[in-house]
Amino acid sequence: MFSSPSLYTTDLTAAVMVHGDINVRPTPPPGSQGLLNIVNWLAWGSMVAGIAALIYAGGKFGWERMHGGAMESPKIVFFALIGGVLMTSAGAIMNAVVSAQ
Repeated sequence: MFSSPSLYTTDLTAAVMVHGDINVRPTPPPGSQGLLNIVNWLAWGSMVAGIAALIYAGGKFGWERMHGGAMESPKIVFFALIGGVLMTSAGAIMNAVVSAQ
């Protein structure tokens, strides 16, 4: 009643061999421009938030040095920089994943 997994794999392999190379070219669906605009706005907002975090951390660093408080600002700077690296490299990472053959 059910076919064996090896038979299915063989049929799938034969089907791919018959069709040759399968080239997949990602294209945005119709009407996706609005979604792309929202993604671009979110990317812009996250960049502004990262810059604001660095400015805040700089002010907090000066305040902590002047008043002798606990040094928490280096953590803020570290995580803002890590977030910035991830945000700026996200496009390159996704292109590498999509274009991997």
